[in-house]
Formats: sequence, C-alpha cells, structure tokens
Amino acid sequence: MSLESRSPLVMPQGLADRPREVFRHLVEAFLASGEPVGSRTLSQRLPLALSPASIRNVMADLEAMGLLYAPHTSAGRAPTEKGLRLFVDGLLEIGELAPDERVAIEARMSGSGRRIEDVLTQATQSLAGLSRCAGLMVTAKQDAALKHVEFVAVAPGRALVIMVSEDGQVENRIIETPPGLPVSALIEASNYLGARLRGRTMDTARAEILAELDSEKLELDALTAKVVAEGLATLAAPDSGDKVLIVRGQSHLLDGVDAAADIERIRTLFDDIERKADLIRLLELAREGDGVRIFIGSENRLFSLSGSSIVAAPYANAQGKIVGVIGVLGPTRLNYGRIIPMVDHTAKVIGRLLA
Repeated sequence: MSLESRSPLVMPQGLADRPREVFRHLVEAFLASGEPVGSRTLSQRLPLALSPASIRNVMADLEAMGLLYAPHTSAGRAPTEKGLRLFVDGLLEIGELAPDERVAIEARMSGSGRRIEDVLTQATQSLAGLSRCAGLMVTAKQDAALKHVEFVAVAPGRALVIMVSEDGQVENRIIETPPGLPVSALIEASNYLGARLRGRTMDTARAEILAELDSEKLELDALTAKVVAEGLATLAAPDSGDKVLIVRGQSHLLDGVDAAADIERIRTLFDDIERKADLIRLLELAREGDGVRIFIGSENRLFSLSGSSIVAAPYANAQGKIVGVIGVLGPTRLNYGRIIPMVDHTAKVIGRLLA
C-alpha cells in the first residue's frame, strides 16, 4: 500500500486513546531494539500515567485483536505482521532525511560521463550502505551503442540477426525472410544497417531508418528492404529477459544474527533473493502507484517464510515514464520512518539524473 493511501488506526469504541498510545510506543520501541517490549519499559516511555499492570491489561487486549504476540517465553510483546501493517498505515511518523544522508546519496550518484548502469548500481549500493539492509533495483536493460550488425542465413525462410554492442555484449535473434532470398540480399541488409546503427542505439536510430525505408530515396531492392524492416521490428521488440535485477548489501542482513532460528530465516531469505524472477515480479508491483510502497512479511508469497519487508519506490525517465524500481529489503522490524524518505529521495534523484 502506498503511503498516500494510509488510513488512521481503527480501535474498538471506548479503547481508542489508551490502546493507540500503548500500541504506538510498543511498536516504536520494538523497531528500535528488535526485542519484545515489556510493560515496565512501556511505563517509562508512555506520556500516560499508567501502571505496569494497567499496561499489561491493554497489551492483552491488543494481543486478542491480533496486533501483538508473545515470542517464545518472553514476558514482552512484539507486533504481528497485521500490527506492523496497521502501524505503518496509520501511526508511523515519517521523519525527514538527515542532511548528511541526502548529501551522501546525491554525491555517490553524481559525475558526468558515467554509464547509466554504473549510476544505478551505485544508487543501489548507496541505499544498502545507508540503510544497513540489502538494496534492490529492477530496471530495464539499457541499450548500448552498437558496433556490428549482421544477417546470416540459417534455414530456408529464416535468418539469424547478430548484434554486437560497443561494450562487448552479443545478442542474437531469429527473423523470417522472404522465400528465395539470395545471400547477396542478406549481405546488403547487413551493410545497410551496420552503417546506420554503428555507434548508436537501436532506440535512437530505428525511427530514422524506418522513415528512410518509406521514402522514395531508398536504394535497396524490395526483398532487402523487407529483411531490414523485419530485422528492425524483431530487434526492437523486448525479450523475456528485458528486466535487470541489481542486489547489493546482502551481508547487512547477517548483522546481529545469533539465534539458530534467525540464521535459518536469513538462509531462507537468501534463497528468496536467488529466485530473481519472483523478486522482479514483486518489485514490479511498486510501479503500479505513485510514491513509496511497503510489502510486509507474508503479505507476499515470496517472503512468507523469511519474515522480511520491502520498502520500494518507482522512478521515471525524462518523458515521465516509469522505467524502474529501487528499494530496501530487510527484516520486518525495519526502521520504516527513516528508510521510507531514504528510498523516496533516492528514486527522485535517479529520476532527475535520467532527465
């Protein structure tokens, strides 16, 4: 759910003020320490004059509502995933990003002449370092300038298009060719496209080449022109792997992990991260709305066992089109109030750089 649609916490009639304050302070204490919170600790934090016994009664009511639970044999209470969702949606006070954090994010992503891939990777690394969690990014594959284009016959009516980019990447696609196409037409198509694409990306050159194909100045014969048009259509179409997942700072997820149960949870989380297709689909959900979105624990099937949360925000290109998502992955006891503005600011900085 995006922060713009947050709703106030709803309590049963007659329990509004007292349980709200107890619940809010308990969750804030839990997020700060990661430990279950007891009535004595709360009595020292609460502005209300409540005895530990009165606080325990309120905590029992909150537990009956499914907002709190008692981990193991601890006398303290911790918020359930339902409780965390209620807190994030209705009670969370989102702070301002610290000036030094703002400067750090912008400084690490600045620098003219850098490849956009390097900037995006640095943004993910920066977010991981500042949050002490794992940084995540899903972005579209960036078109690199091309160095070589070639058409090679592989079977009657089919040809292989080979593209080699200036950064060394090679991509192959199969296209349909007209019946009886001579080899000379493929050579001519290779020379034609190679001359016009060399040093340029497919996106920047495609419209110009198509316009030239439609003009009366075209020097290619009809069969060769058809091969070129088919090649352009195929090369410009997105393939199944047109999304790139960047993950940085996984080691932060091991910080402070001691108990065997926590180690097993982190192992499960690492397995979840390895399922990149699922993680990409989850992050892509953040593209569906404006601003920051938060996914808590088993609300998402991917993290049903590892008890993890994602705070993510989309970013746009110069045309205002959403082209990627950046976020933070960590335990459900994230410092949401600090990380939300951090993710939001990073996404906005990326958008400004792309513009």
